[in-house]
Amino acid sequence: MPRPRHVPRRLCVALATVALAVAAGAVAITVAAPPVAAAPCNGYVGLTYDDGPNAGTTNALLNALTSAGARATFFNIGQKAQQNQALVRAQQSAGMWIGNHSWTHPHLTQMSAAQITSELSQTQQAIQQATGSAPRLFRPPYGETNATLRSVEAQLGLTEVLWSVDSQDWNGASTSQIVQAASTLQNGGVILMHDGYQTTINAIPQIVANLNSRGLCPGMISPTTGRAVAPDGTQPTNPPTNPPTNPPTNPPTNPPTQGPGGCSASVSLNSWTGGFVATVRVTAGSSGTNGWTVSMTLPSGAAITNSWNTQRSGSSGAVTFTNVSFNGRIAAGQSTEFGFQGTGSGSGLTPSCSAT
Repeated sequence: MPRPRHVPRRLCVALATVALAVAAGAVAITVAAPPVAAAPCNGYVGLTYDDGPNAGTTNALLNALTSAGARATFFNIGQKAQQNQALVRAQQSAGMWIGNHSWTHPHLTQMSAAQITSELSQTQQAIQQATGSAPRLFRPPYGETNATLRSVEAQLGLTEVLWSVDSQDWNGASTSQIVQAASTLQNGGVILMHDGYQTTINAIPQIVANLNSRGLCPGMISPTTGRAVAPDGTQPTNPPTNPPTNPPTNPPTNPPTQGPGGCSASVSLNSWTGGFVATVRVTAGSSGTNGWTVSMTLPSGAAITNSWNTQRSGSSGAVTFTNVSFNGRIAAGQSTEFGFQGTGSGSGLTPSCSAT
């Protein structure tokens, strides 16, 4: 959603330094530029980085974030956290939030409750040993989740955190593509990125600058809702009515289809045995949209169990999705996303889009 532009909010206020050369009796004085007023935060987004800590990239990632004045959430793999405790402490010292990303990054939905408990609890212990406190947030590997996993999460006091925007850095996205993905973030949204790619590190200054221009600031992820809020835990000023819970997406399985009203829609699908999550990207045509409707037909035996960032009609067979209040207006050429989770197979979904 377009927002008023603001001056950049990141400040660098340096103290004047005085160098006294005793022998020469000379004094050199360097005075920093006067500070610039910070822009207000009209909303918050969650920058998240999975799969660390990594000896080759974590420090560079932290330096880029701190230089940009941004805080983020790091979802650490337990084994790596145990092996690199100094890097976990560096994340903490830099003001980052730290979450659980399992011990070995397995397909948890294919494991028993006891195996899942081992994966999560070992990671809790490793991070607590490094930082002094156990995480409250958990991101399932590959975004794969089911009732057994959620039950274990609840037993360990963990909130499952997925995302509303996938940067595709894991899929070879360039720095400019990562920046473009981040530009679609909306108030309360969360973006998936990874600790391990130089392209992701290089994107940080541009991501933060774009957020600033739209009055958005990096925030924390609420352990209550799984959505981005202010660093002090307060809610976004205009939170969407349906929290995004979509897991990682694979490259679109079907090409975008142009609707009669000036919009197109494409589907990215993440599947596992007996279930799937679909993320649908709606892109406005040359005239933009004031609202949109996406229609598609689910395969036989498939049923939708949950959806977010949309109003849905139907749960099987022919289903329609319409915008909610915060994502109906899309500027020309820009995009928004919604998603849904289902049982059965989501293979072959072909959406059509119409706009008003």
